Amino acid sequence: MGLGIGTYALFWEWSEAVEHPIDLTGMLDVAAELDCDVFQICDYPLIETMDVHQLNDIAAQARGLGLELELGTRGTRSEHLNRYLDIAETLGAHMLRSMVRVGAGEPTLDESLASVRGLLARLHENGVSIAFETYEQLPSERLVQFVTDVNDPHVGICLDPANCVAGLELPGDVIGRCAPYTLNLHVKDFAFTRQAGWVGFTYAGAAMGEGLLDFDAEMKAVRPLERGINMIVEHWLTWQGDPKSTVALERQWTRRSLDYIRNYIETKEN
Repeated sequence: MGLGIGTYALFWEWSEAVEHPIDLTGMLDVAAELDCDVFQICDYPLIETMDVHQLNDIAAQARGLGLELELGTRGTRSEHLNRYLDIAETLGAHMLRSMVRVGAGEPTLDESLASVRGLLARLHENGVSIAFETYEQLPSERLVQFVTDVNDPHVGICLDPANCVAGLELPGDVIGRCAPYTLNLHVKDFAFTRQAGWVGFTYAGAAMGEGLLDFDAEMKAVRPLERGINMIVEHWLTWQGDPKSTVALERQWTRRSLDYIRNYIETKEN
């Protein structure tokens, strides 16, 4: 099991909302400073613009820092996933997170199933796994069915129960349903707060341990330490009014989340 962060833990810091966005080499340095084992490059469009020499440089930097790399994208089209598998191979990444997209303009579930099945030989040859993330557009029950229909140990679920609340699924139900098929774990806390005037709610991130995530239940169901499943810290941090305050709180949440998880593991081991 590796513990680390991904691009979503530095979402504001690499965004155009700040004057000098951090680049990927800087993000790897941050992960190393936080004593992480792994860094997930997830939904980071700039990775598609890098040539093989730049990707090799990123891979070399990660190795030098003692970081395992993971990669993340969205979708199931074979040409897109093959492109990301090319990138993963160059980076030395053995985990590719994606999403089974549904709706207008997207492949049908049967087409997605055929596409993923067509990649199995390559996944086995390169030792890469694909983990499809839980999210509100595809009910977790249907995602589990998709993964079981593929029926291959290199294809599973990236579990993030926070994403499914918008689909009116209870996080505990999502955890219980998806845990046996989980290959990758995104860890972020989340909460509801009342809107001004008491009309409606805001559903957003929370500091680790202060929200609705039952982390103990998640750990007991998924058993990442026993099963060798990497845990990637993320956030849903809302804009704090200015870049400096937002980035500072983002960094604070990252350190707090890592400390929280490490303390949990240490307590259970003792």
